[in-house]
Amino acid sequence: MRKTKLGSTGLMVSEICLGTMTWGTQNTEAEGHAQMDMALAHGVNFWDTAEMYPVNPVRTETVGRTEEIIGTWFAARGGRERVILATKVMGGGQPAVPLSGPITGAKLRASVEASLSRLQTGYIDLYQLHWPNRPIYHFRDIWSFDPRGQDRLQIEAQMIEVLQEAAKLIAEGKIRHLALSNETVWGAAKWLSLAQQHGLPRMASVQNEYSLLCRQFDSDWAELSVLEDMPLLAFSTLATGLLSGKYAGDVIPDGSRRTLNPTLSGRVTPQVFPATAAYLGIAARHGLDPSQMAIAFCLTRPFGCFPIIGATSMAQLKTDLGAAEVLLSSEVLAEIDQARRLHPMPF
Repeated sequence: MRKTKLGSTGLMVSEICLGTMTWGTQNTEAEGHAQMDMALAHGVNFWDTAEMYPVNPVRTETVGRTEEIIGTWFAARGGRERVILATKVMGGGQPAVPLSGPITGAKLRASVEASLSRLQTGYIDLYQLHWPNRPIYHFRDIWSFDPRGQDRLQIEAQMIEVLQEAAKLIAEGKIRHLALSNETVWGAAKWLSLAQQHGLPRMASVQNEYSLLCRQFDSDWAELSVLEDMPLLAFSTLATGLLSGKYAGDVIPDGSRRTLNPTLSGRVTPQVFPATAAYLGIAARHGLDPSQMAIAFCLTRPFGCFPIIGATSMAQLKTDLGAAEVLLSSEVLAEIDQARRLHPMPF
């Protein structure tokens, strides 16, 4: 597994990141441990989690369970320094999520302390704000996004408060770098400018949805990412399994995420299956595994892009890890470009 620098942090991370959000619901603790063992054996030293995990569904009583599973792995295996660990603090803007609310300096500190305890570690390498306090266009909210009515001065004051507390946590050695998730271009630019203006920690990366079916990052975000050296941690690189082909024909396989979330959080639309079929056809014509093609595509982007892979079985994980060895030809990339033009925004 190739390793590269994560933006301006100096951290050397695997080009593929291990996702963990099913550990504690769809996966047991033992299965989570086995996935960590396999990922590390394949050279994946970059792992991502969050205080609200597991999902499918998110429940108050399970919040933090995924971090606990990672913590018991550290306790059993040792070698914390082998892993670059990213986690997240829940934010506002998603009122349906238990325990969510605006991120303040006090909440940032309390969440860091709680995560450190669950993870059984003394530090977090990359601490991400799971989503902004203000309204955002992610999670299919782009169809009704309305940025009016926001108080810019209040937003900036909240950002400064969070950055100031993060500076203290970094000085204490509890976190190494601060980062964003589910953020907008304006929000990222504002975080960067305030950090520079006040001599506070700089946001290191952003974790947003990105896949063959979700290409919002390819315009303004791509420019900011390159010019500000803020790489993308791409989640849902298989579009919650749609790009694997297992839902082709609008089926719901036993044990799949669709048994728990039939619309895949709004991704199942009349347009999505023709779009998915186009990409599955490209993979078939070129003798590629469709999941590996989708993940390998992320590694071809003109901006720093670290695909996050998640699996509920060891077989799925092994397949996804194999994407690191797949090099997409110019013919495949040209066909992908054509398919995107025919199916530009399927959900």
